[in-house]
Formats: sequence, structure tokens, C-alpha cells
Amino acid sequence: MSARILTADRPTGKLHLGHYVGSLTNRLSFQDQYQQYVMIADVQALTDYWEDPDLIIKSIYEVGLDYLSVGLDPLKTTFFVQSQIPQLFELTTYFSNLVSKSRLERNPTIKAELEQKSFGSVPMGFFSYPISQAADITLFKATLVPVGEDQQPLLELTNEIVRKFNHLYQTGCLLECQAVLNQRCSRLIGICGQHKASKSLGNAIFLSDPLPIVKEKVFQMYTDPNHIRVSDPGKVEGNVVFAYLDAFHPNSQEVVQWKQEYEKGGLGDVYLKNILYKDLTDLLEPIQERRQRFTVKDVKEILYQGCSVARTVANTAIQEVRQAMKILSFE
Repeated sequence: MSARILTADRPTGKLHLGHYVGSLTNRLSFQDQYQQYVMIADVQALTDYWEDPDLIIKSIYEVGLDYLSVGLDPLKTTFFVQSQIPQLFELTTYFSNLVSKSRLERNPTIKAELEQKSFGSVPMGFFSYPISQAADITLFKATLVPVGEDQQPLLELTNEIVRKFNHLYQTGCLLECQAVLNQRCSRLIGICGQHKASKSLGNAIFLSDPLPIVKEKVFQMYTDPNHIRVSDPGKVEGNVVFAYLDAFHPNSQEVVQWKQEYEKGGLGDVYLKNILYKDLTDLLEPIQERRQRFTVKDVKEILYQGCSVARTVANTAIQEVRQAMKILSFE
């Protein structure tokens, strides 16, 4: 059996360029090499959008359209919705007994996300979502997980749980996984320059943004505030335009040269932003044209079929878990 891939997105809005460089490009290459499962994590989205289920329902279909628009093929990749796989929640319950509160509190990914949230008090669902994520990965026996670098601590916790479970119940039914990072750019900064690109922070360029909106966002990007005149020496570090050129410009040597010229003085922000806008136009135009070929009805049918396949796989795996734990069956 070839290696399995599992990745997921929270349906809290359309996907953006951060998703594209962080995981979508990897998924495109992997779907021809491995068994790939892509989950739309609607239950996880409820951990901080519990008051807006309509947003989540709408976003499930928007995310599905984004998948199809970038070229993910439902004949090669199984798409499914988290809430439709009850075995995931059973395994999450079992895993919750293997992880302490203090271990969750030490997770740097959780710490960083909590700093961005405005919770009055932290919901237990959000606080413990790494346990749910571990169940998602292990139930499908995924050994490769394409993620951004900021998500690696979550995979470390997953492997801790796997080792503890296998040791405690003297089994090998759960498999460890490893992160697969985009070698060119695994984490994309937001246009504000302060946080990673995020739907919730409104600092991202979406795959479906009309091109005039893309241009507007490019020209809003944070650069060097002290680079007032073209002749002024500028800072490359922290400059969002260069971060995006690193990620999207097809000729990396040109970017290196531009960085050198910018630091010496003699290269303007407007010139660089125009180059970046053309790069993004070249990328997004075919994606947006492909998106127009599909409808919500198409997405519903694809998800219906995918959920059926995913439930079959999940049921086989949960039976192995129950057997290892000596859980009785009265069926």
C-alpha cells in the first residue's frame, strides 16, 4: 500500500495564497503519487465560530470550489467533511485520556493562536483541538501531512499520542506521521507584515479575489517605511513584497538581484509591486477560470461520494482501535 496523505482546511471562508503555498501545491503533486485524503474540518471550525454555523456551511462549498479550481482531482483525491465521520469523534474521546492539560498549554501553536483570538474564556473545544487533529490523522493512517511550519508542533503531539497508545495497549495499529513542508515557502506573511496570512485577520489575498482587488492588496503591502525615495537604501527583512516575490516569482535569481539593488538604493516599491501583481495575475487567472466550470451542486456530489469512501476507511481503523483497547462489542 502506498503512503497515505491527510490534510485539512477549516471552512471559515475561501482559501487564500497562504493555503496555496502552505499545502495546496504539495497536494497537487502528491495526488499522483499517494493515497490522498483532504478533509473539510467543519467541526474544528465550530471551536471558535460556534455562533455562526451558516458561515461554516457556506464555506464548505467555497472551499470545495477552491480545491477544484487549483486542480485537485476527486478521482485522485478523496474529499470529505469531518462531521460526517463519527469514528473521528470516538477516537478523539479515547485520545483525550492520553494527553494532559499542561501538555496542551505548552503547545506553541495553541499559544500563538490564542494570542490572536478574543475569547473571554477559552472554549474547551478550541483548547483541545490538537487531540481531535491527532485523531483525524491517525484514523486514516496518514504517514505524510503537508502543513505550514507553524503546524509542526501539532504533529509532534500526534506522534506522542501514537507512541503512548501503541505502548499502553501493546499494538501497532496506529502509525506515526511526518510533516511535509513546501521547500520554497511554507508560511506566507499577511499583507500587513505583522502576522501570517489569515482569513480571520483579513490580511490575505484569496484565490478567488477579483484581479482589481488583488492589485489593491498588493499596493497595500507593508514595505520599508523609511524607503521614501527610490534612491534611499531599503530593508528587505520584514518587507512583505519580497516575501511574496520569494514565493511566487518564477526566477529566484532575479529576486536575489532585486534585493541587492533595493538594499543599496535605486529600486522603487511601485516597480516591485507591479512585478508582483503580474506574477499573481499569471497564477490566479487560470485558477479563477477553472473555478467557473464548477457549481455548488458539483461540490455536493463530490463530497457525498468522498464521505462514503472515508466512512468505510474510518470504520476499518476504529475496529482495530477497539480491539486493541479490548472494548466490548454488543452488535
